[in-house]
Amino acid sequence: MTGKRTLVLDTALRLLGERGPRALTHRAVDEAAGLPAGSASNYFRTRAALLIGITGRLEERDRAAWDRAPTPRDTAELVEVLCAVLRHAVTADEPATRARYALTLEARELPEVWEALRAGHLRLTTWLTGHLRAATGDAAIPEAAVRPLIDYIDGFALHHALIGAFDTATVRSTLRTLVTAATTLDLKQS
Repeated sequence: MTGKRTLVLDTALRLLGERGPRALTHRAVDEAAGLPAGSASNYFRTRAALLIGITGRLEERDRAAWDRAPTPRDTAELVEVLCAVLRHAVTADEPATRARYALTLEARELPEVWEALRAGHLRLTTWLTGHLRAATGDAAIPEAAVRPLIDYIDGFALHHALIGAFDTATVRSTLRTLVTAATTLDLKQS
């Protein structure tokens, strides 16, 4: 990704997360990024294109965060990695977490944005399923068994980005329960 394009997307993501969907305009992105007028629209002609770009940038940032984390060798390490990623999402990366949920609301009116979010969610589910399979040595764990874990992560991040207060012990315990459930659910024949 080019430097200016990344700057446009990171600025748009921050505006969306900090000030909400109404503040997200091409002009506001240009001003906040310190770019000449028309820069954002050169990369993203429409609002939908800008929102899809933000969706892709969020996924790219998520992937980078996961890639920086140690590769879990077992489910206990996977729980710790998930806990650390969640803590980061609701503290240091809170504007991005808020932007993710603002995108979800905006996407209800824009099918192409909704599809971009859905595709990213499916890629995350596939990726996490792969890590769970590797951590357990069980290649038969289906993606359907991982969906409740993904749903918890999404819901937890939203709740805590809006409410605050990260309780590590509770998060760790809940993640442990969900990881265990994902490895034992009788969905392997489905």
